[in-house]
Amino acid sequence: MTARPANAHQARLLRLLRDHGPSSRAQLGDRVDLSRSKLAVEVDRLLETGLVVADGLAASRGGRRSHNVRLAPALLFLGIDIGATSVDVAVTNAELEVLGHLTQPMDVREGPVAVFEQALALAGKLKASGVAEGFDGAGIGVPGPVRFPEGVPVAPPIMPGWDGFPVREALSQELGCPVMVDNDVNLMAMGEQHAGVARTVRDFLFVKIGTGIGCGIVVGGEVYRGTTGSAGDIGHIQVEPDGRPCACGNRGCLEAYFGGASLARDAEAAAREGTSPELAARLAAAGALGAPEVAAAAAAGDPVALDLIRTGGSRTGQVIAGLVSFFNPGLVVIGGGVTGLGHTLLAAIRTQVYRQSLPLATNNLPIVLGELGQAAGVTGAARLISDHLFSPA
Repeated sequence: MTARPANAHQARLLRLLRDHGPSSRAQLGDRVDLSRSKLAVEVDRLLETGLVVADGLAASRGGRRSHNVRLAPALLFLGIDIGATSVDVAVTNAELEVLGHLTQPMDVREGPVAVFEQALALAGKLKASGVAEGFDGAGIGVPGPVRFPEGVPVAPPIMPGWDGFPVREALSQELGCPVMVDNDVNLMAMGEQHAGVARTVRDFLFVKIGTGIGCGIVVGGEVYRGTTGSAGDIGHIQVEPDGRPCACGNRGCLEAYFGGASLARDAEAAAREGTSPELAARLAAAGALGAPEVAAAAAAGDPVALDLIRTGGSRTGQVIAGLVSFFNPGLVVIGGGVTGLGHTLLAAIRTQVYRQSLPLATNNLPIVLGELGQAAGVTGAARLISDHLFSPA
């Protein structure tokens, strides 16, 4: 990227063009508190830097028609979303439209070097396909707490070998562009805020139910990360005193009872104990069970699979109910790999939240599935790096 905005006015204009697409000077003037002459100066400077380009004639508002301006089509961002069991890589334009998207299975426990080799190989494939020659910036999500200013994972429970690894620095050198790093759930929340179900909401919770469970907290349109980057680590809220041991070292955590890993374990136990012939047949056919197999068994009417989903949803709802009473959000979004369990899961979560939280907090509170699916994380990653680049140098 050859330039950054020189001041806060230019940064605001770039973000407006990102979020609203091509706009006339008059439309931009409606959204920013600048005189027409000052606005013209700032737009002209952005045109000179090459960050924005002219884009045809705007619709007439009386008088001489002006040209639309838009973000330069040559600006391209790389989004990398690392989960516990897969990696997603996408290229977006500056308006965060996904131009190419690849995903493949991967085990985060292989460590940062092996995982980033795979992510960079996928980025190379996208380049080879002609989607991009290079990248102006990259956003990266990892499934654990991140010390945000440095872009470094901190003591992530499911990521051995990642503690303190300089993700931002290492990837910036490899890619030759600026890099920003955040927790994967925060990026999914940003993705849904930009292009999904949370577009019109300023205060919301995004709950990811994947291998583990985490929560992105958006306050006044901004992600809240907490003092050390561990805000939203709800998978380790206790739901059962002295309950099952959890990977974090404590007992009775939500994640010990629900999420992809514990759901797979409980489903396989039911299959082996003979309580569910349906799950036993699927285990014999697939060799292992996960959320997709449990969802299929539930769709076939298997009572054990349905009970696993409902019980897990109720426990998750128990935790979300506490968050709703405390935070009073305008929306709760449920996303992540386990949302393939669909409306059985959603109904169990809703029932628990509406039963347990105060009516004032739940009155008119939508609890919905995310709209973007696997694209949420990579879209949020592109949003993260664009927020960085579209801020004054």
